[in-house]
Amino acid sequence: MQRKIIVSILLILFVFSTLASAQSVQEMTLLDKIIAVEKIFYGSEQTGSLIDRTSKLERDIYGVETQDALMAKLDRIYIYTKENSSLAPSFITKLNAVEWALTHDITEQPAKTRLENLERLLLGNAETDSFDDRINKLMKLSYTDGQVNLTNITVFKDTLVKIKIATPLNTKTTRPGDVVVFQAAEDVYSDGYLVIPQGAQGLGKVTKVERSKNFGRDAKLEISFDNIEAIDGSTINTVLGDKAKEETKSLAKAAGATVAGMIILGPIGVVGGAFIHGQEVEIPVGAQMYIQTQADTEIFGLQVSEPAILN
Repeated sequence: MQRKIIVSILLILFVFSTLASAQSVQEMTLLDKIIAVEKIFYGSEQTGSLIDRTSKLERDIYGVETQDALMAKLDRIYIYTKENSSLAPSFITKLNAVEWALTHDITEQPAKTRLENLERLLLGNAETDSFDDRINKLMKLSYTDGQVNLTNITVFKDTLVKIKIATPLNTKTTRPGDVVVFQAAEDVYSDGYLVIPQGAQGLGKVTKVERSKNFGRDAKLEISFDNIEAIDGSTINTVLGDKAKEETKSLAKAAGATVAGMIILGPIGVVGGAFIHGQEVEIPVGAQMYIQTQADTEIFGLQVSEPAILN
């Protein structure tokens, strides 16, 4: 009998502990969701209460504010903005698809700015309707029946991605921990579907810096190339593996040492100046190289065999 009582008490404590933990995670998840959506639309986290920030998002996205509970509002906004299905692409996927169809390039500005730029390109001026109305109008102008064909696709491990550096790097000023921004220099396809569009942003970091030394010892940078954004808004983990190093060496050899200005050495990517002795390493914006996908990754790919109706 006593054993049953002890077990019952332990079960009750476990249930309360689990509920408290779940509630804490849920509150953090809601905050994470609103920050993620605000960064997509406005470029930065907004100020004010969650209620006011959610109301602003509803008005901007849908044109109306609902009376639903805060949790329901945020879940709906997050799903609309970021989550995909083959029948219902997310807002960010639609925006990526429209921008790629019209310019064959993806920019990393806030979605509000990207909408305005595309409207000026197509219509001559930026509109003021809800984000939803505006993206759907652009979709109708860019794709037959305003629809894109998405399908689940595998981006296989070791798929090569040609990138260009967007963050200037120099062993005189660069420090470990600095964020490194790069972009896809070319479209990447899998089974005929667009999976990484040109211009897609990737992020890495500087992990080690060595200044140049006496006796002709060159400076070195150690960089991790962590991930890149796919056409559907998800991220694909990437590395500077052996396959990418070989392709980068071939790229530098074909175009001359001054092109990427680099050779690739070491286990995760030590970048040293090509044919430079005892000098600092400088990697300018626009320097090109290759990275590769870290593992098989399931995403939604965009069918692009039928071109957009606008030239």
